Amino acid sequence: MTTDTPARLLQLLSLLQTPREWPGSELAERLQVSGRTIRRDVDRLRDLGYPVQATMGAEGGYRLVAGKALPPLVLDDEEAVAIAVGLRAGAGHAVEGIEEASVRALAKLEQVLPSRLRHRVKSLQSATSSLVYDRGGDGAVIAPETLTVLASATSGHERLRFSYEAGDGARTRRLTEPYRLVSAGRRWYLIAYDIDRDDWRTFRVDRVSDPFATGARFAPREVPTGDAAEFMRATVWRGAPTFEVDVTFRAPAAEVARRLPPSFGAPEATGADSCRLRATVQDSLEWVAMRLALLGPDFTVHGPSELAEHVARLGSRLTRAAAG
Repeated sequence: MTTDTPARLLQLLSLLQTPREWPGSELAERLQVSGRTIRRDVDRLRDLGYPVQATMGAEGGYRLVAGKALPPLVLDDEEAVAIAVGLRAGAGHAVEGIEEASVRALAKLEQVLPSRLRHRVKSLQSATSSLVYDRGGDGAVIAPETLTVLASATSGHERLRFSYEAGDGARTRRLTEPYRLVSAGRRWYLIAYDIDRDDWRTFRVDRVSDPFATGARFAPREVPTGDAAEFMRATVWRGAPTFEVDVTFRAPAAEVARRLPPSFGAPEATGADSCRLRATVQDSLEWVAMRLALLGPDFTVHGPSELAEHVARLGSRLTRAAAG
């Protein structure tokens, strides 16, 4: 019998968070208490803001329903490990719109995981090659734990040390005040104030190694452009070749917009089942061709001619692969 009321409430909440309806008698049997105690505990959960719904009758019972606010989740060990692994996948895969949220959520979860569970997650990662992802298309890889260390230091306003390899292969040690992580399609970047250089810097995360949060707190500075994404665009993409992409899709504009990377902008409807995208991109046209093909709808490239050539080569390769 569970006599510790807080512990019993957590157990009850954990059961109610399973998507089913629990008869009061079954809850009482699980927790080894009386039906009256279950009713009293349900009232306590309601007082704490948990929307517990009760239904009457022989088939009645209790279940947790959607409320106005998200209550704290109570997870068992297996659930916590599964969520951590899933968030690592979301952080590493180029699934538009969820990478940054996955990293923030993973950092929060790993902060509170017991050491035994952190060890299990790390062991699973080391044994599963798919948990380290190719982000750049050029052999660059990012370990998800690197992202979570950077995210934790950024959100906690904690100075961060790490080794960094420049484009020419030179290695340096950096002491920084991390400002923001930015996901840019195929790569992650860290915007940070470099203490030793007394200036702002943008770091490619796949070139960061051995990150270490020092524990020293700092008051966040304001990035010069006022926005991390704008700062990255001004520093990383300055001087990079740009291309004016012009493509017509045989699909509704809303459908194409949902699948396009945000950096491409929004297509303009040209009919009920067609739209046209005119966008300025700073990326390899080979990657753009592949990204357009992955959207699903048929499309026609109006420009530039180099993009049309990449699409044609990609189509030929896929046709040969299917024939073989």
